[in-house]
Amino acid sequence: MLVTALLSGLVLGGTYALVAMGLTLQYGIARIMNLAYGETIIAASFLAYVMFSHWGISPVLGLVIAVPAGFVLGYGVYGVMMRPLVARARDRASLEIDSILATFGLLFVIQGLLLVVFGANFTSYSYLNVPVNVFGATLAANRLLALGMAVTLGLGIYLALTRTLWGTALRAVSVSPSSAPLVGINVDKAARTAFALGGALAAAGGVVISMYQTFTATSGVVFTMKALIVVIMGGVGNVIGALSAGLILGVVETFVATYVSPGLTLAATYLIFLAVLLWRPAGLFGRVSR
Repeated sequence: MLVTALLSGLVLGGTYALVAMGLTLQYGIARIMNLAYGETIIAASFLAYVMFSHWGISPVLGLVIAVPAGFVLGYGVYGVMMRPLVARARDRASLEIDSILATFGLLFVIQGLLLVVFGANFTSYSYLNVPVNVFGATLAANRLLALGMAVTLGLGIYLALTRTLWGTALRAVSVSPSSAPLVGINVDKAARTAFALGGALAAAGGVVISMYQTFTATSGVVFTMKALIVVIMGGVGNVIGALSAGLILGVVETFVATYVSPGLTLAATYLIFLAVLLWRPAGLFGRVSR
């Protein structure tokens, strides 16, 4: 039971980490608080469902379609909606307020389209739903694959951000957007790339989630909330923080649901969130302003 709960927690935590990494890029680098982030995840989940159920494309291969589609969607949304807000914003605070209002409207647009096309029923599909024995515990193969995909994608984006020139430029904008132009970094291009990359990670997270969870057209807000909690817990703009906080949250939720009560998982989430804020207001790996 303990091993099963731990593995299930790692699967859930890995998914949370993957999902939150996209939001931490959008908020930490582009300074955009995207309330429609969860709807992008659910849209990708429905895309994976359609590809597998109607076209026979497995979720693994579906990533090849969903991830570029998420990147293009994020790139387009930033250019059409966010860029004018960035241009007129007087400071970071006003940009955050404007982006919250704009993406709040976008949330309902995407959600409405999903409701029209797919309805409000719970949706799922059966893919590799066969038992696998791991260290004496039985876990569905799709959950293990989801964990592997989340770890691979998360590690890949981390290496890209820390081992490439463009990744260094994105991190420089996150640390000091006002100083980045002094070393030849195009802040607007970096922000647009980060927002689009966040959309790609949201799409990847949606495909991973669809493999082992049921979802509806209106469940995006739950993932936005969880991603935001992970981002703040780990430290805004910090990828390692998002990975660590996501894993912690997933393991704790699973242990509470298994050994205490499933009805207390949300309470446990907020208790951990509150504890981290009281102990480390800037997050586990956040930078403390002086």
